[in-house]
Amino acid sequence: MHNTVKNLLEIENNIKINLDELNIHNYPKIIAVSKTFKIDKILPLIEHGQIDFGENKVQEAIEKWTEIKKKNLKIKLHMIGKLQTNKVKFAVKLFDYIHSVDSEKMAKKIADEQLKINKRIKIFLQVNIGDEDQKSGIKKNDIDKLVSYCEEINLDLIGLMCIPPANIDPEQYFREMKQLNKNFDFKELSMGMSLDYIKAAKNLSTYVRIGSSIFGQRF
Repeated sequence: MHNTVKNLLEIENNIKINLDELNIHNYPKIIAVSKTFKIDKILPLIEHGQIDFGENKVQEAIEKWTEIKKKNLKIKLHMIGKLQTNKVKFAVKLFDYIHSVDSEKMAKKIADEQLKINKRIKIFLQVNIGDEDQKSGIKKNDIDKLVSYCEEINLDLIGLMCIPPANIDPEQYFREMKQLNKNFDFKELSMGMSLDYIKAAKNLSTYVRIGSSIFGQRF
């Protein structure tokens, strides 16, 4: 068994054990964050049946995934990085989910581009949950306005996403995100990475974005 598959199975098992103890039986989907990794590391996961993969650069994703997605129609590709407006039309063609929408300008561009090719991308709004100046994402007070705008332009808005501040216990931020998501009655919640996915899962995250714990360290 390939290492990446072994790692994935360990993570799935770890989630199951931790959530079963809390009597939570909705396990999050694992997005295997394959950014910077070559296709030979990714193929064993596809053969194993892994469906959700995450990339953060449009150009890299196009080169890696265009052919693979034609052959594997079940694969769902998630854009998890900051998206530049000039890359939106390429992203809309390739990706199934975009996790990083944080402005009306970005939302409008996606709406326009997907209309041209008759496709509906699933959208998460990225929330700057720790109010960090250097981070992307909308402020908590602005979520309402952006949600209304996205509904107005007919985006398929499915939930909220966050990257909590580094080097601080993320628990409080995950709790807050869980509540915010509930306030808007969203079905999906994207939070949790290699170091904190269990805490995210316990706070009802439905997608966890895991890279290094599956693929190993990036160099």
